[in-house]
Amino acid sequence: MGVSSRKNLPSNPSAWESDVAMSDRYLLTFVAPPALEEPLVDWLLERESQYGFSSFPVNGHSSRHDGLTLAEQVSGRKKHIRFEMHLSESDSWELVHGLQRDFAGTGIHYWITPIIECGRV
Repeated sequence: MGVSSRKNLPSNPSAWESDVAMSDRYLLTFVAPPALEEPLVDWLLERESQYGFSSFPVNGHSSRHDGLTLAEQVSGRKKHIRFEMHLSESDSWELVHGLQRDFAGTGIHYWITPIIECGRV
């Protein structure tokens, strides 16, 4: 729509600061094989009850065929489960280190990105 997200916010920054201005927040995203969905949900629920998380099926696409089944090579996609959560920088790294420890060798791919802004509409 081309409209700035800040355009409709209250003129008093303190009225939206706690919910929207999240400069110390990061988005931890990781994708995992579908077989790890339930173990990861259980693992995250033990650690992430304060913030919550989202999970959803996604397809990975690549020209590399190593590690793909014949059906995946034919379809050109590999199924994954994607997890996302808002965290502080230190909590993001703590979770990544936990994944590295508890899910070593499982092929989980992760990335951490800063959140510029978020809120509720």
